[in-house]
Amino acid sequence: MASGADTPRHAHLGDRAFAAGITLLGGAVLLVVGIIVVACARLSAPAFAKLGFFRFLTGSDWNPVEDSFGALPFIYGTLVTSAIAIVVAMPVAIGLALFLTEMSPSRVRRFVSFFVEILAAIPSVVFGLWGLMVLVPILRDVVEPALQHRLGFLPLFQGAPMGIGFLPAGIVLAIMILPTIASVTIEVLRTMPAALREGALALGATRWEAIGAVVLPYARRGIMGAVILGLARALGETMAVTMLIGNQPEIHGSLFAAGYSLPSVIANEFAEASGAVHTGALAGLALVLFGVTLMLSASARLLVRLSARRLVAA
Repeated sequence: MASGADTPRHAHLGDRAFAAGITLLGGAVLLVVGIIVVACARLSAPAFAKLGFFRFLTGSDWNPVEDSFGALPFIYGTLVTSAIAIVVAMPVAIGLALFLTEMSPSRVRRFVSFFVEILAAIPSVVFGLWGLMVLVPILRDVVEPALQHRLGFLPLFQGAPMGIGFLPAGIVLAIMILPTIASVTIEVLRTMPAALREGALALGATRWEAIGAVVLPYARRGIMGAVILGLARALGETMAVTMLIGNQPEIHGSLFAAGYSLPSVIANEFAEASGAVHTGALAGLALVLFGVTLMLSASARLLVRLSARRLVAA
């Protein structure tokens, strides 16, 4: 029979073993990321050695025959489609989350939440097919001509309406990331103490004033985190964007024009890449995509901290 003096020692050893196991599991995430970065860096070494990293990053020519590669058109296409997706999806997702948590009846909440979950489970290739069969004809025949007629003086809405390009890819991305932003925002709003909301209403605020003055400031960080998650998915989405963006490595100011994105060119050309330089250029695009995602996420988190400090100072 174990003595009473041994019990604390065994308990302490168990706690240390549990803490070590959790630390290893957490460190495994960083290890996997590090392995991916190192593997991409080794593959991209021949391309960087021949082209130079700065020339590769700022070049706009993509010619595998002459081993001439530039990442700028793909970076541009990725940022434009992701920006369209965030601009379209963020207000809709936040409004949907506020409606479901603050205003909707329980039956409507369960019904709409079920379809939001279903929307998140649809494969990206299905979104791409829907975009080609349904969205592209509507944009080509109705939406883009109307935008060109009303806002054609802006460079964003100039050019021939084709239906394929940055605009349909961004809209489909917005639909794809909407469930992510809405679901996380709903969970954030549910964690808000009811006393804060009830206190605002008790002081005479209307429901909309309570949402604007109490609910949204309290949930600001969580909502920004939801937007960051949605942005990360938009940056890395491949199949739907490949089917809709037009796959032309060019830089255009119009949203009607065709373009290319970082994930799309990697998916399209990696299996057929011939030579170490071509393969290295595609691996370099993967590193660039990782860097763009990292910088945007870090910028968003910095923005959250700055806004939180201003809110506390106020």
